[in-house]
Amino acid sequence: MKKLSLLLIMLILGMQIYAQKINGIITNETGEKLPGVTLKLEGTYLITVSDKEGYFSFNNVSAGNYKIEASYIGYETAKKEVSVSGKDIQVDFMLKVSDIMADEVVITALRADLKTPIAFTNIEKEDIEKKNTGRDIPYLLDMTPSVVVTSDAGTGIGYTSMRIRGTDMTRINVTLDGIPLNDSESHGVWWVNMPDFASSVNNIQIQRGAGTSTNGAAAFGANINFVTNNLNKDAYADVNWTYGSFNTRKATYKAGTGLLGNHFTFDARLSKIHSDGFIDRAKSDLESYFVSGAYVDKKNLLKINVFRGTEETYQAWYGVPKDSLVSGRTYNPYSYEKEVDHYTQKHYQMFYTHTFNKNLNLNIALHHTKGEGYYEQFKDKQKFEKYGLDALLIGNDTINETNLIRRKWLDNNFTGGIYSIKYTNRNLNIVLGGSLNKYDGNHFGRIIWAEYSINMNKGYEWYRNIGSKIDMNEYLKVNYSIFPELNLWADFQFRIIDYKMEGIHDDLRNITQEHKYTFFNPKAGVSFDISNNQISYFSFAVANREPSRTNFRDAAEDEIFVPETLYDFEAGYKLALNKLALNLNLYYMDYKNQLILTGEINNVGAYIMSNVSDSYRAGAELSAGIKLTEFAEWKLNVTYSNNKIENLIVYIDNWDTWEQETETYEKTDISFSPDIITGSELSFDLFKGFNASLMSKFVGKQYIDNTSNEERSLDAYFVNNLRLSHTIQTKKVKEINLFLNVNNLFNEIYETNAWVYRYKTGGNEYVFDGYFPQAGINFLAGINLRF
Repeated sequence: MKKLSLLLIMLILGMQIYAQKINGIITNETGEKLPGVTLKLEGTYLITVSDKEGYFSFNNVSAGNYKIEASYIGYETAKKEVSVSGKDIQVDFMLKVSDIMADEVVITALRADLKTPIAFTNIEKEDIEKKNTGRDIPYLLDMTPSVVVTSDAGTGIGYTSMRIRGTDMTRINVTLDGIPLNDSESHGVWWVNMPDFASSVNNIQIQRGAGTSTNGAAAFGANINFVTNNLNKDAYADVNWTYGSFNTRKATYKAGTGLLGNHFTFDARLSKIHSDGFIDRAKSDLESYFVSGAYVDKKNLLKINVFRGTEETYQAWYGVPKDSLVSGRTYNPYSYEKEVDHYTQKHYQMFYTHTFNKNLNLNIALHHTKGEGYYEQFKDKQKFEKYGLDALLIGNDTINETNLIRRKWLDNNFTGGIYSIKYTNRNLNIVLGGSLNKYDGNHFGRIIWAEYSINMNKGYEWYRNIGSKIDMNEYLKVNYSIFPELNLWADFQFRIIDYKMEGIHDDLRNITQEHKYTFFNPKAGVSFDISNNQISYFSFAVANREPSRTNFRDAAEDEIFVPETLYDFEAGYKLALNKLALNLNLYYMDYKNQLILTGEINNVGAYIMSNVSDSYRAGAELSAGIKLTEFAEWKLNVTYSNNKIENLIVYIDNWDTWEQETETYEKTDISFSPDIITGSELSFDLFKGFNASLMSKFVGKQYIDNTSNEERSLDAYFVNNLRLSHTIQTKKVKEINLFLNVNNLFNEIYETNAWVYRYKTGGNEYVFDGYFPQAGINFLAGINLRF
C-alpha cells in the first residue's frame, strides 16, 4: 500500500504542469447562457461543468490536438476540435435544441453527478460491450472498486453473485431505469434470471455506501443503477457469436429500425447461452429477449420495454468439502439427472417523460414483473410425517419413509409505479420522487414422484404460504450552489413497509405474521471545488433496513427483530489532469443492530439470524487512471478496510446433549470482508483497431464465519485475465470485432465462496463445509458483426 501511494505521488509530482487554458461560454440558439453543461476533453481525464453564467474552463492543458464534447439534456451534443500550442484558447459553444427528447432524462432523479458528495463509478456502453462475453453482470463489474465476485459453477455463468465493501446482494439496491430489481422478500437479485441482460444496457452507475435515495430495497453497501439502451436514430443490426471452454456458447442478435417518421423507434434482442460449467454437471441453459418501442418528440417520450429471461441450471449450491479441494475440485454431490433450478421472469415496463420547459420535467413509470419457477430435488429416506402424511401399512410391515422427488415452487407478481419531478435553475436542483410497489409471492411444494405413494395424490402439495408486501417511499433531493465552488446537498427519504405472511412452511410450521415499518433516511453533504480540476467532499447518511422473509420465517418463537440502521460517513478527493485521474474516498459505516448468522437455531433446528448491537466497516478506496503513452493506459483501484463486530456470541451444536454451547468474541472480523481488494487494467492499443488488455484482481483473505478462525477462511488469491480484440471496418459490414479472452491466465487455484457448519460430539469439534472452486485457465473467443 505504501509503495503504491509513493508511486502515485511520484507520478503526480513528475508530470509537467502547463499553463495553457481552454475556456469558453455555452449558450443556446437564442443567446441564453446554459449552466450545467458537461464538457469532456477527449484523450484526457479532464471533465468540467459550465457554471451559472455558462462559463467553463480546462486548466493546465498540455500541448496537443483535442476534441471537446459538450452535452446537455434537451440539446444536441456538440464537438469541436482545438489545438493547444502555448497560449490560452477560447472556444465557445452554441447548442441547438434537440428535435427529440433525450431518454437520459428518465434516470437523472437517481443518479449522482460530479458535485454529489458520494463515492460512485460510471461504466459506459463501450466498456460494457468489451467485457460482455456471456458471463453474468457481476463479472462485468469486477474491476470496479471494492467488488468481489463469485460463481457456483466456477465460470461466471449460471448462479453468480458479488459483494461490495463486503456486503452481499441482499444489501445492495439495484434499479433498472429507476424500477426496483431486488426481490421484495429476500432482498436479493438473481442475475441468472436475466441472461445476457448486459446486451441491452447503455450504462451503469455504482454508488458505494448508502448512496442517494432510490426506489426499492435499502442500500447497506451500494446502489447499482442500470440504464437500458438509448434511442437509436439510425437503423442497425448486430450479430454476436461466442464459443469457449466448458462448451460455452453464446449467440446474440440485435436490430433496430432507427427513427421512423422522426417519432418512432423499435429495438429487439434475442439471446441464448449454454455452458457445461467447471463444476461437475453445473450446466446452464439460458434464453432471453428484449423488445422496446418508443414515441418521442421535443416535449414527450413514451417508451415501452418488454423482456423475459428463462434459466435452467443444474444445482451446484452445495460446494466442495474442504478435504476434497485437492483431489476433487469439480466434485458435485448432486447426481439426480434433473436436480435443476428452472425459472422464468417476464418484465413489462412503460415510461413517460414530459418536459414542461428547460427547468422542469416529469418522469412516470409503471411496471409489472411476473416470475414462476421451481427447483427439483431427489430426496431419499424421507419420513412421511415430515410431509404431513401417515405411515403406510403394507401386509405386516409399517412403512415410515420413502424415496421421493419434489419441487419447491415460487409464483410471484411485482407491480407498481415510480415518479420524479426535477426542477433546475442556475444554482439550484430539486428532485421530488417516489414509488409505490406491491409484491405477492406464492411459495409451495409438491411431490411429483415417490417410491411409496399410496397415501398421496399425484402432485401432492405438502405446504403453501403467501407473502404480500407493500413498499412505498417518497424522497426529496436538493443541490444548491452557494457560490460556484461550494455545493450543498440534502436528501430526505420516507419509506413505509407493510409485510404479511400467511400459511404453512415446508417444515409444517404456521408462519402467519405481519410487520409494519416506517423509516426516515436523511442524507446531507457538501462538495468544494478546490480548483477547476480538484474536488473534495464530505457526506453523512442514515439508512434503515427491514428484515427479510427468511429472518421472519425462521425466527424463534419469542424473537423480536430490531430493524438494522446504518450511519454512513464518506469523505473524498478527486483530481483530474491531462494524463492522470485520481479518486480517494474514506468511509466509516457504523451499523446498529446488524443481522448476522451466529449459529443459533430455532425450535425446529433451522438457523436464524440475530441482531448484533455494534459493528462497523471502515476503509479507504483509491482509484486512478494513468495515460502512460498515447497508446497505453493503466487503470487501477485499491481498497483497504477494517470490518469488525464489537461483541458477538456464537452458538455451536452439541450432538451429545442436543443443546447449543456458546463462545464469546470481541472485535471479531465480519465474514466475507477482505482487508484488501485491488484491481488493475493495463490496456495497449498496439496498432489501429487492435487492443490488448491485462486485467488483474487481488482479493485478500476472507473468513467464512464471524469467528476470525484461520481454519475457516478463504485464502487470498491473485487472478489475471487477458483480452485481445481487433476491430475491422469494411464497406459491407460497418464493424467486425474479433476477440479472445484468456481467463485465469496463470491458472490460479482459488475459491471465492464457502459455508461451514460446526458441531461437537465425543468432546471433539467437527465441521461440515462446502467451498466454491473457480475454473483454471479457460478461453472465450468470438466475433461481433455490426451492420
